Amino acid sequence: MKNFKFNIHDNNYNVHIISHEGNMINLEVNGTKYEVKMKDEVKKTKTPTLVRSALKPAAQPAKMNVKAPKETGTIKVVCPIPGVILSLNIKVGDTLNIGDKMLVLEAMKMENNITAEKAGTVTAIHIAAGDQVLQGALMIELE
Repeated sequence: MKNFKFNIHDNNYNVHIISHEGNMINLEVNGTKYEVKMKDEVKKTKTPTLVRSALKPAAQPAKMNVKAPKETGTIKVVCPIPGVILSLNIKVGDTLNIGDKMLVLEAMKMENNITAEKAGTVTAIHIAAGDQVLQGALMIELE
């Protein structure tokens, strides 16, 4: 059937598999015949075939995580991806500048710093450390 050459601790072994039925294998190692019983039968695995559908063009570009309604002047910070809040670095009444770190969100085993994209004062916090949040969930309101 098949021939193999092994080198184990500087010793050469020529292995010839004579037959293989179920979990019994007849083989020859350096001219000596052996009948070997495997512990479990070797199961053949099938390689899955990946089938992809045609890509659809994006209807709209991805939305930012900051929404600013024109009539109220309130800035709403929503969760960009589902995850867990690891730490909250702000409290109600804090004044934020652009780029200030507001919180750390763990998503897909990565820590993501969520920073202020607009300056303002924190008016409401709808999350706490340890909370699980979904994409699009309202987290913080600024004014």
